[in-house]
Amino acid sequence: MEGIFKQIDKIKPLYDMTYKVMLFICKLLLVADILITSIAVACRYIPFVTAPAWCEEIVLTLMAYMAVLSAALAIRRGAHIRMTALDSYLPKVVIKALDILNDIFVFGLALVMITVGWKYALKLGSMGSYTSVPFLSRFWLYFPIPVAGVAMVVFEIEAFYNHIKSIVIKEENK
Repeated sequence: MEGIFKQIDKIKPLYDMTYKVMLFICKLLLVADILITSIAVACRYIPFVTAPAWCEEIVLTLMAYMAVLSAALAIRRGAHIRMTALDSYLPKVVIKALDILNDIFVFGLALVMITVGWKYALKLGSMGSYTSVPFLSRFWLYFPIPVAGVAMVVFEIEAFYNHIKSIVIKEENK
């Protein structure tokens, strides 16, 4: 059975690549967010320069991207907030079952994010544009939701695989 897992483990670079791409995008968004915010704040104190009208809307959009993409990244690292106060009192099997149940619910949430987020991006996004940037569709405001949903699905598939692998290999070693 371990041979099957060794074959499937060859896909791990795909998960690593997805994680690195999402992390890189988050870093770029953070840098852009800091630069735009710095420009807006500096323009408040420079009397002869006015801040561009689009700063606030673009910063909020970039923050929306960073929020949902970084949440997807936290899934892979297992860094989400979780209740662990009772873990020392529960049997390991129960904790493992609760972790799997948690992953099932997060996977479901990811599917909802993809389907509903895509519908919102297409329908609500096509209905308007940014107030201060009229040529830019509101599609881009809703687009991070389905993108993060796809990343969450990828990372949850990896989590399910890791759960199955830990259960099967532990049982084989008994």
